[in-house]
Amino acid sequence: MSTVPDNVGVYGGGRMGGGIAHAFAVAGAAVTVVENDDASAGAARERIAASLAKAAEKGVAVPGSITVVTDATALAACPLVVEAVPELPELKHQVLARIEEMAPAAKIGSNTSSLSIDELAGALQDPARLIGLHFFNPVPVSDLVEVVVGARTAPELVEEARGWVAGLGKTAITVQDAPGFASSRLGVAIALEAMRMLEEGVASAEDIDTAMTLGYRHPVGPLKTTDIVGLDVRLNIAQHLERELGPRFAPPQLLKDKVAAGELGRKSGKGFYAW
Repeated sequence: MSTVPDNVGVYGGGRMGGGIAHAFAVAGAAVTVVENDDASAGAARERIAASLAKAAEKGVAVPGSITVVTDATALAACPLVVEAVPELPELKHQVLARIEEMAPAAKIGSNTSSLSIDELAGALQDPARLIGLHFFNPVPVSDLVEVVVGARTAPELVEEARGWVAGLGKTAITVQDAPGFASSRLGVAIALEAMRMLEEGVASAEDIDTAMTLGYRHPVGPLKTTDIVGLDVRLNIAQHLERELGPRFAPPQLLKDKVAAGELGRKSGKGFYAW
């Protein structure tokens, strides 16, 4: 069934969390975004307002609503809560346990792009209620959501999650819990090889990306995509995949050096490109 709940919670109001809230509001949901403090909540409100204004300029109606709060008890009325905090296992464990405590009847989606759903489910008293909902950046205009199924995810939750995705006007793919799932594993493998080519002087960043956009019809090349995602995010995922799958996912020194220098991509103004 292609539908979204009337009330949806999103824990984390960063770029991804704000985008997820935006997408559910466009689908008609009343969305409650939880942030940790007033400063973060204020930044989330500004980010979401800018996103909604951009949508309005394009004539996109937003029948739902978005409220940003710092009190997680506001999640109690939400039948679905999506966790959207940074890719740090300990932080995600804390947030997932907090969601379960504050919304005891809710289904829980994790927006992790690479961490094991089974491992994250260990933070919950009832792991059957957790499923991966891996959205893509920028969420409002992206078409894909990975529905990641853990070993203890309730079978009926899988079809329910696919219905939520359809209700957002997006396409779901179903992936069993595995390191990097499908999209991150493939996307990072291509990006890391592109970085090695750049490091070795094979070609410029622009020409490597053009090889993929014109030669393989990728809408954006792997290096520019890394800038958009964030070099720090890509480094964390690569290191995780290296631990899980071996040295073929070892991050190039170029990536580690750029992150150490604060060259994180679009969000810092410089990565493989100047923004």
